[in-house]
Amino acid sequence: MAKKKVIVCFDYENDNRYKNLINAWDKNLDIDFSFNDLTPNEIQTSDIPRIKGALTTKINQATYTLVIVGRYSNSQHKDHKEIGYKNWQNFEIAKSKENKNKLIAVKLDRLFDSPDELKYADATWVYSFDQKEIIDALNKA
Repeated sequence: MAKKKVIVCFDYENDNRYKNLINAWDKNLDIDFSFNDLTPNEIQTSDIPRIKGALTTKINQATYTLVIVGRYSNSQHKDHKEIGYKNWQNFEIAKSKENKNKLIAVKLDRLFDSPDELKYADATWVYSFDQKEIIDALNKA
């Protein structure tokens, strides 16, 4: 079975450890899972139009967007006006919806506020960071 083209959307400063766990799943040959890291800090520029372009290119190459909803996923970014959305996660979700990617939302805690762009979206929801549940959600999406 071919690996899915999955983009992981997360708050780099606060939820990076979850991306690292997903990275470990990707390296495990027994797990049918792959992803592309879209973290703006890793794009090696602070130029917002260039970041947007790089993110959009990677999102358009994916068919799934896995959104990790952490405590700060809907917090306003200092550059929100230039980004055009409340933060980078909202930008990535909006672009994923435009690309018709299947959305999987993993809420780390039910009390955490979901990104605005994820609210009322046609997403498959997982309410814990559980490998089996996340992979099942990807397969059902």
